[in-house]
Amino acid sequence: MSHDDSSRREFLKSSACAAGAIGVASQLTQESASGGAAPNAKLRIGFVGVGSRGFGAHVKRLTKHQVAGQPIELVAVCDVYSEHRDRAAAHIKKQTGRDVQKYEDYAEMYAQANLDAVCVGTPDHWHAKQTKDALQAGLHVYCEKPMTKTVEEAIEVMKTWKASGRVMQVGVQSTSLPVWNQVHEMLTSGKLGKVLTYQTEYFRNSAQGQWRYYELTPQMNPKNINWKKWLGVEEGLAEYEDFDRAVYRQWRRFWPYGSGMYTDLFVHRTTTMLKGTGLRFPGRVVGAGGLYLEYDGRDVPDVATVVADFPEGVQGLVTATMACQNTPIRQLIRGHYGSFVLGTGEKFDGIDYIPERPQVTRNSKLKEERISTETVPDTTYAHFQNWIDAMVANDPSLCNNDPALGAAAITTVILGARSYREGKVFHFNDQDYTIHDGNSDWAKGWEARSKRRGKPNHIAGWKAGDYGSILEEPDYMKLAGPWKDGKDPGG
Repeated sequence: MSHDDSSRREFLKSSACAAGAIGVASQLTQESASGGAAPNAKLRIGFVGVGSRGFGAHVKRLTKHQVAGQPIELVAVCDVYSEHRDRAAAHIKKQTGRDVQKYEDYAEMYAQANLDAVCVGTPDHWHAKQTKDALQAGLHVYCEKPMTKTVEEAIEVMKTWKASGRVMQVGVQSTSLPVWNQVHEMLTSGKLGKVLTYQTEYFRNSAQGQWRYYELTPQMNPKNINWKKWLGVEEGLAEYEDFDRAVYRQWRRFWPYGSGMYTDLFVHRTTTMLKGTGLRFPGRVVGAGGLYLEYDGRDVPDVATVVADFPEGVQGLVTATMACQNTPIRQLIRGHYGSFVLGTGEKFDGIDYIPERPQVTRNSKLKEERISTETVPDTTYAHFQNWIDAMVANDPSLCNNDPALGAAAITTVILGARSYREGKVFHFNDQDYTIHDGNSDWAKGWEARSKRRGKPNHIAGWKAGDYGSILEEPDYMKLAGPWKDGKDPGG
């Protein structure tokens, strides 16, 4: 299988992986575009960041896929920590019998390893750059959640992805559960009537504080770790600070590199709720919370809530505490005529449908029911299978969590984090992707719609007409209205 290595290498050399012309796609992709991969063709995959998630999920799951006969070949690993590089390479060698190339600099790997695709499993502040560079080099991408660290980066990645034509999957593995497509089909068919709210959660607890369970070892030192590269100082991703094992290993506790529960946990639940409802970018977001217990030097809060209002006339809520796990709220989607109860976590064997009372629905036949759904034993494995299938078909639309969904989820949770930190309400314009400080326009818009007796907005794909969306008008409401010139509006 041939590749235009010189073109890709020249791109990376001249632009240092910055924005530029999209590189030539792989032969496998060209073959797929013209009707499928040739016999024995293999997607050559490299890994950027093979630490905890990058090793335990990315390397191990894709090794299983290769051993199972999928059309992939794991050929390169990259990490600024030598022990991580060696561990990942040794695992792939043991499981597949093949040696892999090892790199400290991902740009060199992109240029030299003859790749078709890359998995990005680095800390949050690197995701956008490494993803854009890969897409612009003609590579397919699997990027671990969160897709980016900022809203602005999320929009850039989404636009770069659309321009590239490559396949990209964002690593919220629970989006590969069949339940979300099932929920969306029932919602758009009107089973709940007008969709009004969703609520979701991610409650945790520990004795030592969140993310401090990532152990520190003596081997984590500047001799084995390219600290300046990890920070991204030269790339403008972070300011220099002295090496600290806790910052390196437990970076989710610190704002320069992660955003705590917002991007590690909230993005999971928010993404699946957006997928299930069909919602995307919010119109208005506010966040609350604080650091109430975990006084261990961290930056990020241990209690937080994000409330997002969407242009479709739906409100979403995600809430959690990192210091209480056994009493979480239930995940719910509510409509005018009923609700779906999804329980907690990500393992679902069914959905509870709870209708509203017949005095509201005018339908006494609606009864509570348990709706079964297909279970998935290993969602991470399934999520990678979905990515592989999309790459083989050369069809970005097949991915269960593409960058358009990824960008919407990041916008929701990051604006919540910014609201908490900055004390502001944020408005988001999904036409030009701009962020504005809060004002009265959101409330005034809905009030004006009520005054003119407008109709509700609906989620994408709605096909139930006015079912569950129009209020009855009692006869006595004819008596309502202003008494102009002293005249009774009721006649």
